[in-house]
Amino acid sequence: MQSEIAWEDPPANFARLEPRLREAAALGARLVVLPEMFACGFSMAAARVAEPPGGPSATFLREAAARHGLWLCGSLPELPPGAPRPFNTLLLCAPDGRQWRYRKRHPFSYAGEHLHYGAGDELLTVAVEGLRCTFFICYDLRFADAFWDAARATDAYVVVANWPARRRAHWQALLRARAIENLAYVVGVNRVGQGDGLDYAGDSCVIDPWGETLAAAAGQETLLLAELDPRVVREARETFPVLNDRRG
Repeated sequence: MQSEIAWEDPPANFARLEPRLREAAALGARLVVLPEMFACGFSMAAARVAEPPGGPSATFLREAAARHGLWLCGSLPELPPGAPRPFNTLLLCAPDGRQWRYRKRHPFSYAGEHLHYGAGDELLTVAVEGLRCTFFICYDLRFADAFWDAARATDAYVVVANWPARRRAHWQALLRARAIENLAYVVGVNRVGQGDGLDYAGDSCVIDPWGETLAAAAGQETLLLAELDPRVVREARETFPVLNDRRG
């Protein structure tokens, strides 16, 4: 769900997303992916935008997943009790109320993210209705080793982002590379519009295990739909068993 994000205004973003989630459910979507920092934008004002676990953004995801019968994920700034700094946390919510968290492993030091947010140290892979999904956040995309570590347990990598237009060629190339080198689907969801002086071009896409694009967006708010089948991943890896030759 490629979206614009009202800067540091969660209620406005919840209102923007609600009818689009209703539309996605009506079209038969099962997993809906929102951009990084979907409720506030990629803000470094961590003290101002961070929420406790179960705060407004997490509540929106949990309640919307239940209301629309969807799996739903997006990242948000979350400050766990006792933590010195918040984390850029991807929250995955199942329609039955179950939740999983992934904390961004590679804060974006170029923008000072490492000064305001902590770094996670664990991968997250969850079977979403039979499709094994491993979740990453934006800058993580540049670190292939993390994707390699999860490859054998993964059918689809899900990458949520606020990736600026000035580096859109990197976004496009890296998404395709992660799909090809791991023979897995890649779902990349970026924002559009402007935030804190940066332009965002979107370029959200779904790429199959052979590097072919199944669905792609340009620079407007867009709902992309694609069907992902774990049998396609299994057959690709049997046909071209590159993972068997990977060392380390």
